[in-house]
Amino acid sequence: MDDRNVMENLLQLSKAACDLYMHGTVEAATANVHQTFNQALNAALYMQDSVYAKMSAKGWYAPEQAEQQKINTVRQKYCC
Repeated sequence: MDDRNVMENLLQLSKAACDLYMHGTVEAATANVHQTFNQALNAALYMQDSVYAKMSAKGWYAPEQAEQQKINTVRQKYCC
């Protein structure tokens, strides 16, 4: 497994962790549990951002630009 694959896997895992921690934060029954999940979420978001930045710098993650027509369609659909 090369460095790019390792980074892609790390990015996917950090995104999955963010999703789990976000749901834990939203569904927390007590303030302590909410705070714990929220701290874990922030740490996972930081890790995800760091991995993304390194991948982007190496040219391993290049998001596609949305077509203007698609943006306009979505804007019209969800606009007031």
